[in-house]
Amino acid sequence: MKTDALIDMLATQAGPAPAFPVGRRLAGSVALGLLASSVLALALIGPLPAAVFYTAAPWIKLIYAALLLAGASTLAARLSRPASSTAMGRAAVASTVIVMLLAGAATLISASEGERWSALSGQTWWMCPWMLMMLSLPALMAILWTMRSLAPTRLKQAGCAAGLSAGAVGAMGYSLACPETSVAFVATWYSLGIALTGWLGHWLGPKALRW
Repeated sequence: MKTDALIDMLATQAGPAPAFPVGRRLAGSVALGLLASSVLALALIGPLPAAVFYTAAPWIKLIYAALLLAGASTLAARLSRPASSTAMGRAAVASTVIVMLLAGAATLISASEGERWSALSGQTWWMCPWMLMMLSLPALMAILWTMRSLAPTRLKQAGCAAGLSAGAVGAMGYSLACPETSVAFVATWYSLGIALTGWLGHWLGPKALRW
């Protein structure tokens, strides 16, 4: 059989190529990271009283982290494949952070002058970003490990997306134990902790994702 005829036969009989399961594999890493972050937060800090979940405070944290995770994981999935557009993921991450910062600023503006520092700093501002970053490490390692087995080519960007995803996961775990209630606190210190985890992923990306 001639080569051209063989190629034509194979092409005719071949079915559609299966979709590459990037999202499903990253979702598994995120789920494992969320479990680890939640267990660590509850073990190290302790759970919030059940009554707190009848207020808006913990849900604001969880919704912010979940929306940020959706955008950052979309970005990570795109950066796990060569030449994929990242515009949607970048826009989702940026818009989520901007909306949260605006909500925090509005909270400070509406507070009296004597209450603004308390609303911004709470009682745990000095530890919040670092605790959140620490709780994000299991997710960061899991996501980087998964992305390494895919085909990332923009390694610093991919590492940053992994870090932002992991930071959002850590924020969700931390929300189960964090006693702070101010929107301004969440907008400032949670965002800083997530950004630090993104920076760590950016630094680790070229080392962890090289293939």
